[in-house]
Amino acid sequence: MSTSTTASVSTHILDTSLGRPAEGVPVRIAARADRDAAWQALGGSATDADGRCKDLPALPEGTTHVRLDFAVEPYFLKKQADAQQDAPANRDSGAGVFFPEVAITFAVVPGEHYHVPLLLNPFGYSVYRGS
Repeated sequence: MSTSTTASVSTHILDTSLGRPAEGVPVRIAARADRDAAWQALGGSATDADGRCKDLPALPEGTTHVRLDFAVEPYFLKKQADAQQDAPANRDSGAGVFFPEVAITFAVVPGEHYHVPLLLNPFGYSVYRGS
Protein backbone atom coordinates (compact mmCIF):
# COMPACT_ATOMS: atom_id res chain seq x y z
CA MET A 1 0.00 0.00 0.00
CA SER A 2 1.34 3.43 -0.89
CA THR A 3 1.46 6.27 1.60
CA SER A 4 2.18 9.96 1.09
CA THR A 5 5.89 9.19 1.63
CA THR A 6 6.18 5.88 -0.25
CA ALA A 7 5.10 4.30 -3.51
CA SER A 8 3.77 0.76 -3.87
CA VAL A 9 4.23 -1.88 -6.58
CA SER A 10 2.26 -4.88 -7.81
CA THR A 11 2.68 -7.11 -10.84
CA HIS A 12 1.25 -10.06 -12.69
CA ILE A 13 2.37 -12.20 -15.63
CA LEU A 14 0.28 -13.36 -18.57
CA ASP A 15 1.76 -16.04 -20.82
CA THR A 16 0.46 -14.74 -24.16
CA SER A 17 1.48 -17.94 -25.96
CA LEU A 18 -1.13 -19.78 -23.89
CA GLY A 19 -3.49 -16.94 -23.08
CA ARG A 20 -3.18 -17.88 -19.40
CA PRO A 21 -1.52 -16.55 -16.25
CA ALA A 22 2.06 -17.72 -15.66
CA GLU A 23 2.09 -19.54 -12.33
CA GLY A 24 5.17 -20.14 -10.18
CA VAL A 25 7.50 -17.49 -11.62
CA PRO A 26 9.91 -16.12 -8.99
CA VAL A 27 9.93 -12.31 -8.81
CA ARG A 28 12.52 -10.26 -6.92
CA ILE A 29 12.18 -6.57 -6.14
CA ALA A 30 14.91 -4.01 -5.50
CA ALA A 31 14.83 -0.26 -4.88
CA ARG A 32 17.15 2.70 -4.83
CA ALA A 33 16.86 6.28 -3.59
CA ASP A 34 18.20 7.95 -6.76
CA ARG A 35 19.70 6.98 -10.10
CA ASP A 36 23.27 6.93 -8.72
CA ALA A 37 22.47 4.97 -5.53
CA ALA A 38 23.15 1.28 -5.06
CA TRP A 39 20.25 -1.14 -5.44
CA GLN A 40 18.79 -2.48 -2.19
CA ALA A 41 17.34 -5.99 -2.51
CA LEU A 42 13.96 -6.06 -0.77
CA GLY A 43 12.99 -9.70 -1.23
CA GLY A 44 10.61 -11.46 -3.52
CA SER A 45 7.67 -13.67 -4.14
CA ALA A 46 6.35 -16.00 -6.83
CA THR A 47 3.32 -15.71 -9.04
CA ASP A 48 0.19 -17.53 -7.90
CA ALA A 49 -2.37 -19.42 -10.05
CA ASP A 50 -3.67 -16.05 -11.31
CA GLY A 51 -0.13 -14.98 -12.29
CA ARG A 52 -0.08 -12.37 -9.50
CA CYS A 53 2.44 -11.57 -6.77
CA LYS A 54 0.26 -10.50 -3.90
CA ASP A 55 2.98 -10.24 -1.26
CA LEU A 56 5.84 -8.19 -2.69
CA PRO A 57 7.75 -6.33 0.05
CA ALA A 58 6.93 -2.67 0.64
CA LEU A 59 9.20 0.02 -0.76
CA PRO A 60 11.33 2.00 1.68
CA GLU A 61 10.71 5.69 2.13
CA GLY A 62 12.67 7.76 -0.39
CA THR A 63 12.53 5.17 -3.21
CA THR A 64 12.81 6.75 -6.66
CA HIS A 65 13.58 3.68 -8.80
CA VAL A 66 12.34 0.10 -8.65
CA ARG A 67 13.61 -3.02 -10.40
CA LEU A 68 11.53 -6.16 -10.83
CA ASP A 69 13.47 -9.28 -11.79
CA PHE A 70 11.38 -12.11 -13.22
CA ALA A 71 13.12 -15.52 -13.32
CA VAL A 72 11.21 -16.91 -16.31
CA GLU A 73 13.62 -19.68 -17.37
CA PRO A 74 12.33 -22.31 -14.89
CA TYR A 75 8.75 -21.54 -15.98
CA PHE A 76 9.55 -22.07 -19.68
CA LEU A 77 11.71 -25.16 -19.04
CA LYS A 78 8.78 -26.73 -17.19
CA LYS A 79 6.44 -25.84 -20.07
CA GLN A 80 8.91 -27.38 -22.55
CA ALA A 81 9.23 -30.53 -20.43
CA ASP A 82 5.45 -30.85 -20.17
CA ALA A 83 5.10 -30.44 -23.95
CA GLN A 84 7.81 -33.06 -24.59
CA GLN A 85 6.11 -35.51 -22.28
CA ASP A 86 2.82 -35.01 -24.12
CA ALA A 87 4.35 -35.30 -27.59
CA PRO A 88 7.80 -36.94 -27.48
CA ALA A 89 8.04 -37.11 -31.28
CA ASN A 90 8.05 -33.31 -31.42
CA ARG A 91 10.95 -32.76 -29.04
CA ASP A 92 12.93 -29.60 -29.43
CA SER A 93 16.54 -30.17 -30.49
CA GLY A 94 18.00 -28.70 -27.31
CA ALA A 95 17.06 -25.08 -27.86
CA GLY A 96 17.19 -23.22 -24.56
CA VAL A 97 15.13 -20.38 -23.26
CA PHE A 98 15.73 -17.18 -25.23
CA PHE A 99 15.01 -14.82 -22.31
CA PRO A 100 16.06 -16.61 -19.09
CA GLU A 101 15.13 -13.57 -17.03
CA VAL A 102 13.41 -10.25 -17.51
CA ALA A 103 14.50 -7.18 -15.56
CA ILE A 104 12.24 -4.14 -15.58
CA THR A 105 13.40 -0.84 -14.07
CA PHE A 106 11.07 2.11 -13.61
CA ALA A 107 10.83 5.41 -11.75
CA VAL A 108 8.34 5.99 -8.94
CA VAL A 109 7.09 8.94 -6.91
CA PRO A 110 5.74 8.84 -3.35
CA GLY A 111 2.02 8.34 -2.93
CA GLU A 112 1.53 6.51 -6.24
CA HIS A 113 0.72 2.85 -6.88
CA TYR A 114 2.47 1.16 -9.80
CA HIS A 115 1.00 -2.00 -11.31
CA VAL A 116 3.49 -3.38 -13.85
CA PRO A 117 2.16 -6.37 -15.80
CA LEU A 118 4.51 -8.57 -17.82
CA LEU A 119 3.11 -10.04 -21.05
CA LEU A 120 5.37 -12.98 -21.80
CA ASN A 121 5.94 -15.55 -24.53
CA PRO A 122 8.94 -17.75 -25.34
CA PHE A 123 10.50 -15.22 -27.73
CA GLY A 124 9.38 -11.83 -26.48
CA TYR A 125 7.83 -9.79 -23.74
CA SER A 126 6.12 -6.47 -23.15
CA VAL A 127 5.45 -4.42 -20.03
CA TYR A 128 3.34 -1.40 -19.28
CA ARG A 129 2.07 0.63 -16.37
CA GLY A 130 -1.32 -0.79 -15.56
CA SER A 131 -3.92 0.31 -13.09
